[in-house]
Parts: sequence; C-alpha cells; structure tokens
Amino acid sequence: MFSVEQAEAIILEKVQPLDTARDTEVVDLLGAMGRILATPVTSQLDFPHWDNSAMDGYAVRYADVQGCSAEKPAILAIVAEIPAGYQPQHTIQPGQAARILTGAMMPAGADTVVMQEVTKREGDRIFIYSAPEPQAFVRHQGAFYKAGEPLLPAGIALGATEIAVLASAQCTQLSVYRRPRVAIISTGDELVTPDRALQPGKLVDSNQYALAVLVAQSGGIPEMLGIVPDEPEALKSTIAKAIASADMVISSGGVSVGDYDYVDEILASLSAEIHIRAIAIKPGKPLTFATFSQSGEISSSPPSPIPHTLYFGLPGNPVSSLVTFWRFVQPALKKLAGLSQSWGPNFVQARSQQELRSDGKRESYLWGKLQLVDGLYEFDLAGGSHSSGNLINLAQTNSLAVLPVDVKFIRPGEMVKVLQVGSPLLN
Repeated sequence: MFSVEQAEAIILEKVQPLDTARDTEVVDLLGAMGRILATPVTSQLDFPHWDNSAMDGYAVRYADVQGCSAEKPAILAIVAEIPAGYQPQHTIQPGQAARILTGAMMPAGADTVVMQEVTKREGDRIFIYSAPEPQAFVRHQGAFYKAGEPLLPAGIALGATEIAVLASAQCTQLSVYRRPRVAIISTGDELVTPDRALQPGKLVDSNQYALAVLVAQSGGIPEMLGIVPDEPEALKSTIAKAIASADMVISSGGVSVGDYDYVDEILASLSAEIHIRAIAIKPGKPLTFATFSQSGEISSSPPSPIPHTLYFGLPGNPVSSLVTFWRFVQPALKKLAGLSQSWGPNFVQARSQQELRSDGKRESYLWGKLQLVDGLYEFDLAGGSHSSGNLINLAQTNSLAVLPVDVKFIRPGEMVKVLQVGSPLLN
C-alpha cells in the first residue's frame, strides 16, 4: 500500500500531456475561455501602442515648467485639446501646452503631463503652480510590452485577464489543447439511475453524475457510460470500449477485495500495467491506477484510438469516490489537459474550529467549510457522521482537513493543513 505522497508521484509521473502536434484546435477568443493555450503567443503591437497620458491635465515641455512654483507659476498658451482616441494635430512649441485627457495620445514636442489639480486655466492660458518630475504621468510606448517578445506562454489556462490581454493584442484565433475525453463507468448490481423507482436493497448511482461534473470543471469532456452490472464479461466489454476511445477512464466500485470486485482482474486481462492497488488514505483506500499503451493510427474524427490511456478505479462509496478524485484524479487530468504547472491540489493552513479526530493509521480527510476571517483561514468541520457512505453532509462544503498518519487529533484553535475543493462559487 502506497502513501498518499508516493501515489501522487507515481500517478503524475505516468501522465503524458496531450500532444502539441496532434491534440490541438483553433478557437476564437470567447471559445478560448477556460482552455489551455497550446502554443506561445506573441503580438506585433507595443503596449502602450504609443506614448499616452496617465492623467487628466496638460501636455507640456518639461523645459517650460521645471522651475515653476506657487509664487512664480509657468504661464503657457493652450493650443490643442486632445481627448482619448484622437490623433494630435499640433506639435507643442516652447511656451505652449495641450489640454489632454487620460489615455490620450501625447502630442509631438511634449514630454511631460501636468495634472490639472496644480493648474488654473484662464481662457487660452494655463497657469502651472507646481513643477512636475521629468516625463511625469507619461506612459511610454512599449513600456509594458514590446512587439515580438513572448506575450503568453503555452500551457496556461486562459481566464478573463488572459482573454483581455489577447483581445488587446488583437489575437483573435488561438491554438488550444482539445479537452481530454474521460469515460465514466459505475459498477454494481445494486445501482439504479436516479429516474428509476428505488427497490429494497438498491442504491441510486450518484457517482456517475458527481464525477461527470468534476471532470467538466477540470477541463475534460465527460462521457457517461452508465451502470455496468457485476458481470465480468459485461464489465470487460465496457472497459475495452472505453479505453479505445477515451484519454482517461474512471470507474467507481469493484476495486476492493469482495467477491464481486472484478476491476483489477479485468484490467490485467486487457494488458493494463497496474501501478497502484491501494493507498493509505481515509476515505479511499481501495484505489486502482493503471495505464494502457495502445497502437494504431490516430484518426481525425472521434472516437479514435488513444496511444496512452489512464485508468482510475475509484472506490464505490460516494465520499471516497469524490475525495480520491480531488486528491489524485483532478491533478492528473489537469496535467493531461496540457497545463504546464500547478496541477496539484491547493492546500492552505487553517485554524480548526473544532477538535478533529482520526485513528492515525492512514492519512485522513475530514470535510467542512473554509472561510477567511480577519486574514486567517478557519476550518469549520461539517456536522454529522463522517462515514464514506454519508454523502449528505458533504453538500455545501468546500474543503478537506488533512490529518497525517500517526496524528490522531487536532485541538480546537490549532492549525491544520486543508485541501480546497468543491465548486469555485463556494471557495
């Protein structure tokens, strides 16, 4: 049985990111939101595009105002008004100034902006009562970025700020990685879909839906293959179909040591290389991680053979399935999708509001809510049972407190390592 850190290292070492030659597509700006940039971007534009004013005021020659003061103001003739978006028509000569607004292009001859608060205008003359610094309030062409230099690197997720930069640079068509295809399978004779009448002894399959949402939130395309009964041939057929068309396969259930747990045996029969069978984590100990290496010509239209498929066999208990996805599958999916760094879980230190307990035998994860209070994170443990089968009190939580092996309790007020999870709206 591997430790959590060992398992994480093994998984991430085996993940091969999507190929920049084969696994990319071109999208427009709005279609790029949330996607992973596949190639570096440069621009042919300087930022700023030209010298412009950072302040409402007057564009002047520094030589005309360098010695002015309240007692001896500089008096200049106003020869132009320059709003934003207007190309100046005048060259500022000695003894002249131009009224200029924030963002407006600097006129030729001017090298400094005097803010209007230290001036007084009388008709076509401006009185300046305080000497500015040389080149004050001038944003120079190329000061932020010079044309031809790297603008955005490959392997980053494109959010609102990156889209804004790309729009400003007039980069309207972008090469991004395609979204990884992730097949999702639920196993077990006891499972029924949410729309079916619940008979005695049956359980509603929640894992299929939770995992589909998590895959989509992590940048993948979920392909829900439904419930497969505890029949080896049916399960083998479904897994074989999944690995032939998906970049990653996630199954839940069937990976423990019960009489009807067939997943590992089937994976071996399909020539999988099984790297992990169990991890010292609670909840989530029975977890299988395997890889398939396939051959075959890559087709341009899906479904197509995938040269390297990842397989995660997650526990069937709902909380165990979610915890192991957050801890192991999500980082792997982010790396697979082409993200160049920051695949791993996001941990913070927080002050626990309650006593936290575990048996100390495995690294334990307890769910609750993380809040920022007066600059310090606080962790509030969810009430009720922390059983791996109790999905109910996991709702509205956004974090997991981590108790390391051999740590049996954390006292109220003590600091604890916390994994941020859940919907971005809850974080």
